[in-house]
Amino acid sequence: MMDTRPDAVKLDGAGPVYDQIRRAIRDLVVSGQWPPGTSVPPEHALMEQLGASRMTVHRALVQLAREGLIVRRRRSGTIVASPPASHAMLDILSIPQEVEKLGQAYAYEILSRCDGKPAPDIAERFGLKRSEKVTHLVVLHRAGGKPHVLEERVIHLAAVPAVATEDFARVPPGDWLLQHSLWSQAEHAISAVGAQSEEAALLDIAIGEPCLLVERRTWNQDRPVTAVRLLYPGPRHRFVGRFGPYGQV
Repeated sequence: MMDTRPDAVKLDGAGPVYDQIRRAIRDLVVSGQWPPGTSVPPEHALMEQLGASRMTVHRALVQLAREGLIVRRRRSGTIVASPPASHAMLDILSIPQEVEKLGQAYAYEILSRCDGKPAPDIAERFGLKRSEKVTHLVVLHRAGGKPHVLEERVIHLAAVPAVATEDFARVPPGDWLLQHSLWSQAEHAISAVGAQSEEAALLDIAIGEPCLLVERRTWNQDRPVTAVRLLYPGPRHRFVGRFGPYGQV
């Protein structure tokens, strides 16, 4: 049975009290005794139990928040943070698979779709010619019922004509393309951006909150296949690459 009472926080007597508190709570989180979403005892309860000052307890909790182990919310209190999702930096990402690896239920919703010649802003955003015919999609992916990543994608109809009759009701566009198209080259670009108002509303984050933007293009020989922009809420994700002297391991 999970014990989230203040007396579950045991000090070891080594070093400054704030660091003892930090280590004690960290160990409860890392060991899994306090899983993601667990309510952390409030400052006043920890003060009373541990005989520590408010400043000392506050300092420990602030440090834990900086380390990404807890999330502090003014109205709803402090909870144990969910671990950030890890992504292989140079892989073609299957979003359903990355959500499944987190042990969460996956769902997606096609927010909009437009087939034909791209609008001027879409052409500029994806570097398209106005004469090209594409399918432009906006998709919201969810993990455990919460927004996971916002996807904006164009698919070149000349390269993948079958997309014209696909409604993506059963398989999201990225996974459908992995099953129904060929690619020989891919290009990744990763940058940090602040969430714009519409993006923030869809991802359920604050306007301007840091996000990771993954932009990817694929080609089959010299023919473009797809271009996608994946916007991830920054604190929930990290990207990982492992390399050897001759490339990716």
